[in-house]
Amino acid sequence: MKLCGSYIIAGGNRLEGESCVSGSKNASLPILAATVLNNGITKLYNVPNIHDTKVMIEILRNLGCKVKRIHDKIVVDAREIKKYEIPEELMRKMRSSVILAGALIGRLKKATFSCPGDCDIWWIHRTSLR
Repeated sequence: MKLCGSYIIAGGNRLEGESCVSGSKNASLPILAATVLNNGITKLYNVPNIHDTKVMIEILRNLGCKVKRIHDKIVVDAREIKKYEIPEELMRKMRSSVILAGALIGRLKKATFSCPGDCDIWWIHRTSLR
């Protein structure tokens, strides 16, 4: 019997095989942000090729990183980072872009950025504080 998303294993037999685990956006984005802290080259594998990871790569390039994608592998060369400002148009493309702030402060001791995109909660809090 097979259930959706589940496996039922009847004991008595040895288990063998392989399973591919897809990459996770929620794991990839903080790791991509952390590459800013490495004053060198970082290789990441199994990074999903989705909107948010593409935006993060665009931001990293804007900051001065050299980034190459080869299938599900991403190579980030962060040796040339000099910029600490994330342009507003890039910040607005992805709510989680704010996770770069800590890495920039850790590396360059400062960060400049606007409110992250797609974040109605930020706007509600900001307008209710006035």
